[in-house]
Amino acid sequence: MIATESAIILVVDDESDNFDVIEALLANNAYQLHYASSGNKALERLDRLVPDMLLLDVMMPTMDGFEVCRQIRGNPAWQSLPIILITALDSKEDLAKGLEAGADDFISKPVNRVELRARIRSLLRIRRQQQAIEHLYQQVQSVNQQLTAFNCALERRVQERTAQLERAYFYDGLTQLPSRALLLDTIEQILRQPEPSPFALLYLDCDQFKLVNGSLGHEIGNKLLVAIASRLQSLLRRGDHLARLGEDEFCFFLQPLASVEALRQFAERVLDSFNVPFWIDGYEIYMTVCIGMTLSRAEYDHAQVPLQEADTAMYQAKYRGAGSCQLFDYQMQRSAQQRLQLEHDLRHALSNQELLACYQPIVDLTQQQIAGFEALVRWYPPTGTPRSPGEFIPCAEETGLIVPIGMVVLRQACQQLLDWQRQGYEHLFMSVNLSVRQFSHPTLVEDIDEVLRDVAIDPGCLKLEITESAIMESPDVAVALTQQLRSRRIQLSIDDFGTGYSSLSYLNRFPVDSLKIDQSFVQSMETDSKNAQIVEAVVGLGHALNIKIIAEGIETAEQLNHLCQLGCDYGQGYLLAQPLLPDQATVLLQNFDSTVAADHTPSSWRSMASP
Repeated sequence: MIATESAIILVVDDESDNFDVIEALLANNAYQLHYASSGNKALERLDRLVPDMLLLDVMMPTMDGFEVCRQIRGNPAWQSLPIILITALDSKEDLAKGLEAGADDFISKPVNRVELRARIRSLLRIRRQQQAIEHLYQQVQSVNQQLTAFNCALERRVQERTAQLERAYFYDGLTQLPSRALLLDTIEQILRQPEPSPFALLYLDCDQFKLVNGSLGHEIGNKLLVAIASRLQSLLRRGDHLARLGEDEFCFFLQPLASVEALRQFAERVLDSFNVPFWIDGYEIYMTVCIGMTLSRAEYDHAQVPLQEADTAMYQAKYRGAGSCQLFDYQMQRSAQQRLQLEHDLRHALSNQELLACYQPIVDLTQQQIAGFEALVRWYPPTGTPRSPGEFIPCAEETGLIVPIGMVVLRQACQQLLDWQRQGYEHLFMSVNLSVRQFSHPTLVEDIDEVLRDVAIDPGCLKLEITESAIMESPDVAVALTQQLRSRRIQLSIDDFGTGYSSLSYLNRFPVDSLKIDQSFVQSMETDSKNAQIVEAVVGLGHALNIKIIAEGIETAEQLNHLCQLGCDYGQGYLLAQPLLPDQATVLLQNFDSTVAADHTPSSWRSMASP
């Protein structure tokens, strides 16, 4: 018979860090914790270790937690071993799948210390009681009356525990609101009616809630969620329901609802309710939400469908900005499907080397020669026309694919620079963009070091372009990161300078080599005097701080002449050359005409600028 104080617990998870978390959460308990990194290893250790309980991760390669459960339950010797599934999955289907596989309980990620300890103690207690019953049955069959009474008590305990689990499943533990499961069950019951009553869903997502958690802590964040739930409940009408679907996501179930206009009016009431700040432990917190809405239709065959429609509309609202509201239509569904297909194609393109770096010259406006190139990613499918960066770059940013794509471009660009330098163009530098996602990625410096080590170029010839928004997202972290890059002699440039919200005082903190004037200023210099003055001011600022200035987006000879007169250091744009494939860029290098015309425009530039 086991004692809960000294129980042997086998933790099965392919991530050892998760075992460390469990070990820390169960500190100061006398449990003997053992670790298995896969389902196969766990099955191999059962007979040797004889654990009293399994804490089992669901999502593992080769053999997932569901299969491990099934194999354990298929062995008579281990059919009663308590198994707790630890999972981030929260759908009704996934939970049912786990129960069918033989799991005894679930704990949702991230794991809570109090919940973990309570569930372990509870299952070990039940396990102990079951073993006691078995022992008594084997040893004292004569005491049937006592055993019957004990079984009745145990049954009551199981019923109470089942009721507790049902409560935890159908209601949110923090806000006590109905859960996603209960909302779906409610919708399902309506859809089963011979003539389903019309209803509407209003799906809310709080804007920047993670900022509250990150800055004020999760305790304040939880109290804020409770306050938000309370405020939203005050808007409910008779027959309406409010559910909490995720960390900062809520959904109104509205019935009856007369029209689209009535739905919009209700949504406006919800948005207006957030005009008043929340006071949490002395903090005045302003929140906004984005709302997606859908009206029910007769053709629904599953409760998930209307909820997915509202979810899709909510994400469309988020694209429009904080505090937005959007009604679902079929075009959104088509757009979402197209977006999913684009992500699939982009992943395929990344693995099949369809993404290539093209190179746009950066011209020294004083020496009137090509000083370097900017590497720009282009997508060349094996069949069909090239796909526009404007089409796939936002998708790459949103999905995080921009990180591996960026490394592919960096590696190609460094290799191309090395090839050109071996051809005699030792003066060239290569400029490569770093997106916000790349700049904040934890392995950025290590990834760059690996490329530089593999390609073996001089780091001083590499220039990384960083946007103002990437820097200002976390200035202190950005300072440390840019200093690491500069310590490797890598050049740094601020891209799209003038379009962000940075303070000029940060230019003294960041070891910047150059500023790139955004093309919106350059292209309107001849028609907008204010933008012309901005360009002139940035050039003057660069000269004063000994920072090189690059003007991008040069499209006319007038713009080029104006920049030369201002003393701008470098120029880039379609007037000089469009982004070119490596072979085309090599030809341009070989044929570039450095003859200076009387108007300070090389003849090759003038021919491109001629109508």
